[in-house]
Amino acid sequence: MPPLSGVSVLVAGAGLAGLAAARDLTARGASVTVVDAHDRVGGRVWTVRDGFAQDQYAEGGGDMIDEAQHEIRALAGELGLTLSRMLRGGFGYVRLDAAGRPRIVRRSAARGWARLAGALDGCVHPYRLAEQRWDSPIVSAIARRSVASWLDEVKADAELRATATGLRGFFLADPEELSLLALVDQFATTDAWGALFRVDGGNDRIATTLAAPLGDRLHLNTEVVAVSHRGRTVRVTVKNGKNGRAQSQMTCDYVLFALPATTLRRIPIEPSLPSQQHDAIARLRYGRATRTLLQFSRRFWRAPGRPAAFGSPLPFGAVWDGNEKQRGRAGILSLLAGGGASEATQSLVAKAGPHALAQSLEWLGSRGADLLTAKHIVWEQDPFARGGYAYFDPSYDPALRAWLPRPFGSLFFAGEHTSIRWQGYMNGAVESGRRAAAEIAAVVGSR
Repeated sequence: MPPLSGVSVLVAGAGLAGLAAARDLTARGASVTVVDAHDRVGGRVWTVRDGFAQDQYAEGGGDMIDEAQHEIRALAGELGLTLSRMLRGGFGYVRLDAAGRPRIVRRSAARGWARLAGALDGCVHPYRLAEQRWDSPIVSAIARRSVASWLDEVKADAELRATATGLRGFFLADPEELSLLALVDQFATTDAWGALFRVDGGNDRIATTLAAPLGDRLHLNTEVVAVSHRGRTVRVTVKNGKNGRAQSQMTCDYVLFALPATTLRRIPIEPSLPSQQHDAIARLRYGRATRTLLQFSRRFWRAPGRPAAFGSPLPFGAVWDGNEKQRGRAGILSLLAGGGASEATQSLVAKAGPHALAQSLEWLGSRGADLLTAKHIVWEQDPFARGGYAYFDPSYDPALRAWLPRPFGSLFFAGEHTSIRWQGYMNGAVESGRRAAAEIAAVVGSR
């Protein structure tokens, strides 16, 4: 008999974390129901297909899969999906020149990264002495400082400041908002960045392929509005978005929350979570992120010896080839404006339209190319995400991080924000869902 035979689990969230968990739970024999407030699966993985010429598409959410991210790569293989290599030329860098015009930095883009690593060494070494434990006083002292204050302390020059500001396309937070611990943790890891990949046909194929076997056990447009876990049965109150405010109740043995903390903290839970866990969820911030997909009549950004991806401290954010493997003369540039750049992009588009964004890319050769389609996804305006992904600010107590994935009674927790090594990544979502499913199996097996 399967180890979870006769056990019912409600999974809240049909993103990669929830769907990966549902797959593992079903394989162990559990009766699984998945609910999601959106009208689609995938969560913050969203392949945008509508409106582009020549049947092209691009990622509006999670995009790049790193070579070292083994869990999501293995899952894609198990689902019969293939990955294609992308951005072989690596990332370049764009800054303002002396005249205030954007220019590609001709020297290696790795220079700024290497200088940042060197400047951080005085913090990275004690962080490693603490074995990267977030409950250490060493880590707490680092965490209380912002990246901006650290830049002042080390008397950073313009190049170093520009490099740090450009990382808002990575962390989705400005130097004033971001804890220095986030930078230190990034540079303390020993895993080297490798090749980058996308799923052929769109990254959302992972979600749709995972969701297909669920059939009528998947309920979209269904929002969790309250949870009671008194006794041995969990009662989950849900609201169906298509039926106005009509509410109904579902019962199960366990609930696996695979929701962003921004959504989870709005759900009344009785009995309440432990105070530390409540604080860990309530205080976690999510980065502002505007993804802009610009389809042009030709791929002007392609040039011999030049990368097809650029980091930047400028208002348009990071820029890369959004569909390099797809057929057609047209092509899509993907822009990610994080932190303050998200508002700057939104303001520019509101005042002057998407053509103003296209004009801001003249340094890349956009002049003379026709803008065919523009799509904007503002993740902080998504009512069920309220941001791109989690980040840690200086007010967040790092010791609380361990509480984010901690089970409480019949409640279990997944999502990219609960991942340690791959927080903020699709791989972190997949790993966390599988981990939470295994935790349920371990709890059931120990009874």
